Amino acid sequence: MQNRTRLGMAIAATLFVAVACGKTDGEAATAAAAAQDADAAATAAAGAPTAQEGAAAGGVAGAGPIAQAADPAGAAAADGDPLRATAAAMFGTIPESVDELRGQPLVAEQVELGRMLWFEPRLSRSHLITCNTCHSLGTGGADNVPVSIGHGWQKGPRNSPTMLNAVFNAAQFWDGRAADLAEQAKGPVQASVEMNNTPELVVETLESIPRYVELFSEAFPGEKPVSFDNVARALEAFEATLVTPGSRFDQWILGDDSALDETERRGLELFVTSGCASCHNGRNFGGQTYFPFGVLERPGAEILPEGDKGRFAVTQTASDEYVFRSSPLRNVELTAPYFHSGQVWDLEQAVAIMGTAQLGRELDDDEASAIAAFLRTLTGRQPVVEYPILPPSSPTTPKPVAM
Repeated sequence: MQNRTRLGMAIAATLFVAVACGKTDGEAATAAAAAQDADAAATAAAGAPTAQEGAAAGGVAGAGPIAQAADPAGAAAADGDPLRATAAAMFGTIPESVDELRGQPLVAEQVELGRMLWFEPRLSRSHLITCNTCHSLGTGGADNVPVSIGHGWQKGPRNSPTMLNAVFNAAQFWDGRAADLAEQAKGPVQASVEMNNTPELVVETLESIPRYVELFSEAFPGEKPVSFDNVARALEAFEATLVTPGSRFDQWILGDDSALDETERRGLELFVTSGCASCHNGRNFGGQTYFPFGVLERPGAEILPEGDKGRFAVTQTASDEYVFRSSPLRNVELTAPYFHSGQVWDLEQAVAIMGTAQLGRELDDDEASAIAAFLRTLTGRQPVVEYPILPPSSPTTPKPVAM
């Protein structure tokens, strides 16, 4: 009886898109296909084959040039647990490492240069703000405040998303305005409320530091190694290494029954059958497609500020008003406060809000607690990154501009 119940859950999972997003059967099929296409595109950007290619190769779905690991689909099939099989097909696991981007091997010199630039305050006009300021690798790749504080103590417009596993997202930023990590890296450097710098001043600063000239020449041999594009490429190479494998969920997918307790398994079942997985799917549990915030019931202005219309600012399409990229849920217990507005600190509350806003369902306290308990099993092994010793400025290095 228990196996039949689980099988029913697995079958129900194939129908969740229509239930969760209020779509017709045809629209649901289109949405499901779009989600699969987006996940495949993100996998390809990270240098990995599609799930079908991965299965044919006998490795992790989407592993390819990413470091090989046990096959989640194979483990689930051998186990005979329909819930595990459903979860393996919908989510998969985080690989041990990423070794390629867009089909090209990661270059060690670029990764090392990117590590230094990640912690380099001279990329900011004030010489105070780094990438790590808003995406702290010690606190889940985010900064754990509602909105980040930038140049001149200005507040940013949105909550800082985590950079952990960001390489698996189909696009970057809440509104998806950056196609990849390299494009994303350029934004905060130039944003007046963040690092408030210019590409020209960044290049002038780096070229004034002899050691950086050497490092850029090693990482990007060519006519003009120190460039703003190469700054972004180096940061992208480093950010691609910021993955968090080995979560308890991943261990369970690969066959360790003891990795999840009964409450967490029930939370996974609810996550799938309630419709949460219609938006939060793929190996990063989100980050692949865009959805209106408030499909069935729009939250109040404190959670969904009226002035922030999300993806509309990118596309200028009326149907994209208050549409945002589905938030990746890996390591979500580390990245409070939640939502683009950063106004919800409690994970159970965030789950309940999603139930009413996106699913039109009032989750009771036990259901919200079970789903939240499951989401906490998505915390993986955090990357260990050594803080670099940065090269000294020279007499010609531009001076900082006061905050």
